[in-house]
Amino acid sequence: MCDPFGWHEIGKEKLEEIRNKLAVFENSTWKDILLIAKKNHHPIAVEDLDAAAQRRLRELGIDDIDSLISLKLSATERMFGIRRDIALSLLWWDPHHLVCPSHLKHT
Repeated sequence: MCDPFGWHEIGKEKLEEIRNKLAVFENSTWKDILLIAKKNHHPIAVEDLDAAAQRRLRELGIDDIDSLISLKLSATERMFGIRRDIALSLLWWDPHHLVCPSHLKHT
Protein backbone atom coordinates (compact mmCIF):
# COMPACT_ATOMS: atom_id res chain seq x y z
CA MET A 1 0.00 0.00 0.00
CA CYS A 2 2.85 2.35 -0.72
CA ASP A 3 4.47 4.01 -3.73
CA PRO A 4 5.35 2.92 -6.32
CA PHE A 5 3.29 -0.22 -5.92
CA GLY A 6 -0.12 1.17 -6.66
CA TRP A 7 -2.71 -0.64 -4.55
CA HIS A 8 -3.43 2.49 -2.48
CA GLU A 9 -4.33 4.36 -5.69
CA ILE A 10 -6.94 1.90 -6.84
CA GLY A 11 -10.61 2.77 -6.98
CA LYS A 12 -13.68 0.56 -7.32
CA GLU A 13 -13.96 0.89 -11.11
CA LYS A 14 -10.28 0.18 -11.70
CA LEU A 15 -10.38 -2.79 -9.35
CA GLU A 16 -13.31 -4.21 -11.29
CA GLU A 17 -11.42 -3.68 -14.56
CA ILE A 18 -8.36 -5.50 -13.18
CA ARG A 19 -10.52 -8.32 -11.83
CA ASN A 20 -12.06 -8.80 -15.28
CA LYS A 21 -8.63 -8.90 -16.94
CA LEU A 22 -7.35 -11.38 -14.37
CA ALA A 23 -10.40 -13.58 -15.05
CA VAL A 24 -9.23 -13.86 -18.67
CA PHE A 25 -5.81 -15.01 -17.45
CA GLU A 26 -7.49 -17.62 -15.23
CA ASN A 27 -8.93 -19.23 -18.35
CA SER A 28 -5.53 -19.34 -20.07
CA THR A 29 -2.67 -21.78 -19.73
CA TRP A 30 0.82 -20.67 -18.74
CA LYS A 31 1.83 -21.64 -22.28
CA ASP A 32 -0.71 -19.19 -23.68
CA ILE A 33 0.38 -16.46 -21.29
CA LEU A 34 4.16 -16.81 -21.23
CA LEU A 35 4.95 -18.32 -24.63
CA ILE A 36 2.30 -17.25 -27.10
CA ALA A 37 1.90 -13.75 -25.60
CA LYS A 38 5.47 -13.44 -24.30
CA LYS A 39 5.87 -9.91 -25.66
CA ASN A 40 3.19 -8.74 -23.21
CA HIS A 41 3.53 -11.18 -20.32
CA HIS A 42 6.84 -12.59 -19.15
CA PRO A 43 9.16 -13.31 -16.24
CA ILE A 44 11.37 -10.43 -15.12
CA ALA A 45 14.56 -11.10 -13.22
CA VAL A 46 14.56 -9.51 -9.77
CA GLU A 47 17.88 -7.86 -10.60
CA ASP A 48 16.16 -6.01 -13.47
CA LEU A 49 13.55 -4.45 -11.17
CA ASP A 50 13.74 -0.87 -10.00
CA ALA A 51 15.82 -0.42 -6.82
CA ALA A 52 12.67 0.47 -4.84
CA ALA A 53 11.00 -2.77 -5.93
CA GLN A 54 14.06 -4.81 -4.97
CA ARG A 55 14.13 -3.07 -1.60
CA ARG A 56 10.44 -3.79 -1.08
CA LEU A 57 11.01 -7.49 -1.78
CA ARG A 58 13.70 -7.50 0.93
CA GLU A 59 11.34 -5.71 3.35
CA LEU A 60 8.67 -8.32 2.67
CA GLY A 61 11.18 -11.14 3.19
CA ILE A 62 10.68 -12.53 -0.30
CA ASP A 63 13.98 -11.57 -1.85
CA ASP A 64 14.95 -15.22 -2.30
CA ILE A 65 13.13 -15.49 -5.64
CA ASP A 66 14.82 -15.16 -9.02
CA SER A 67 12.01 -13.55 -10.98
CA LEU A 68 8.51 -12.12 -10.94
CA ILE A 69 5.84 -12.58 -13.58
CA SER A 70 4.78 -9.37 -15.31
CA LEU A 71 1.32 -9.29 -16.85
CA LYS A 72 0.54 -6.37 -19.14
CA LEU A 73 -2.87 -4.86 -18.41
CA SER A 74 -2.59 -1.73 -20.59
CA ALA A 75 0.06 0.45 -22.21
CA THR A 76 1.47 1.44 -18.82
CA GLU A 77 -0.21 -0.85 -16.28
CA ARG A 78 1.41 -4.06 -15.15
CA MET A 79 0.52 -6.68 -12.58
CA PHE A 80 3.40 -8.43 -10.85
CA GLY A 81 3.26 -11.72 -9.04
CA ILE A 82 5.18 -14.74 -7.92
CA ARG A 83 4.49 -17.94 -9.83
CA ARG A 84 4.37 -21.08 -7.74
CA ASP A 85 3.46 -24.15 -9.77
CA ILE A 86 0.23 -23.28 -11.58
CA ALA A 87 -0.76 -20.34 -9.35
CA LEU A 88 0.29 -16.70 -9.44
CA SER A 89 0.37 -14.90 -6.10
CA LEU A 90 -0.33 -11.27 -6.90
CA LEU A 91 2.13 -8.85 -5.46
CA TRP A 92 1.85 -5.43 -7.10
CA TRP A 93 -0.33 -3.44 -9.44
CA ASP A 94 2.01 -1.04 -11.20
CA PRO A 95 -0.17 1.65 -12.77
CA HIS A 96 2.71 3.76 -14.09
CA HIS A 97 5.20 1.10 -15.27
CA LEU A 98 7.69 2.00 -12.51
CA VAL A 99 8.51 -1.41 -11.02
CA CYS A 100 10.47 -2.36 -14.14
CA PRO A 101 10.59 0.59 -16.51
CA SER A 102 11.22 -0.28 -20.12
CA HIS A 103 13.76 1.64 -22.09
CA LEU A 104 13.01 1.83 -25.79
CA LYS A 105 15.95 1.12 -28.05
CA HIS A 106 17.34 3.98 -30.10
CA THR A 107 15.65 6.74 -28.08
